[in-house]
Amino acid sequence: MRHSLSFQQDGTFKIVQFTDLHWMDGRAEDQLTEALMERILDAEQPDLVVFTGDLIYTGPVSPGNKACEHPAQAFREAVAAVERSGIPWTFVFGNHDTETLISKSELMQIALEHPHCLTESGPEELEGSGNYTLEIKDQEDDSAAILYFLDSGGYSEYEDIPGYNWIGRNQINWLTAESARLNPKTAENRLPALAFFHIPIPEYRDVWSTQVCHGHKFERVCSPEVNSGLFSALLEMGDVLGTFCGHDHINDFSGNLYGIRLSYGRATGYNTYGKEGFMRGARVIELVKGTQDFNTWLRLDDGSVINEQPIHMPEPAADSGH
Repeated sequence: MRHSLSFQQDGTFKIVQFTDLHWMDGRAEDQLTEALMERILDAEQPDLVVFTGDLIYTGPVSPGNKACEHPAQAFREAVAAVERSGIPWTFVFGNHDTETLISKSELMQIALEHPHCLTESGPEELEGSGNYTLEIKDQEDDSAAILYFLDSGGYSEYEDIPGYNWIGRNQINWLTAESARLNPKTAENRLPALAFFHIPIPEYRDVWSTQVCHGHKFERVCSPEVNSGLFSALLEMGDVLGTFCGHDHINDFSGNLYGIRLSYGRATGYNTYGKEGFMRGARVIELVKGTQDFNTWLRLDDGSVINEQPIHMPEPAADSGH
């Protein structure tokens, strides 16, 4: 039976964002990842879990290391802790989930076997798989908030453009149409919305360099070389309060750009690169019904809660004149 999402009696709705598990085959690092997820679910008791990509790792491995040989089984193991908890969950694809051995349509079918999974494969004509929306209802069963999910793709398909793919124009057109369909036109009645995808958009670079941000940036923002215009679409839609991504495992900052808060999750998986002293964990997001805002904090593997992250001031730009 499909779950319906609704605000609690106290007007809150809590999401735990797990990202970049890079599950392989149940090896020791995977067990650490699963234990971390179990502890965080137990501590936070969320209403929804969102995996923002790279649940499994099907890419190349360095010499002497064993690759993921059974991606379908790896995916089932990666989500098992959440599925056992009975908490509804959903996901977007990352660039490593279907690099080899399995297709997105095959992996989507595996996901949809799970009774507590709310993911949808989405319109077939769109780029990628798993472009969909979820609505959060109030106590009267009316829509009170919206969650948008986008497949940010894998690698650039253009020979002259290196790096990662970008969210396509047909996905952006679909998103703006969904917003118009689900949300009242008047600003005072607009429902709050959040958006989730795996690869950061170029504006994550902009917000770090031009705005006050909170959190860490220990590696470059690995966004696509091409800016396909998602952020301008979000601005024009007017309903998205914040976006959440993964991909860059030792970045966890959050910053407000033109009224939209751009946030990284906190890398969850032990089977991938990290940084000494930068503990694995999760981002927690809490919507409050009737407000155009959300609260967010980090829950780390040792049980600690990080409400206040280090402040990063923007770099003063040189005035180039006109």
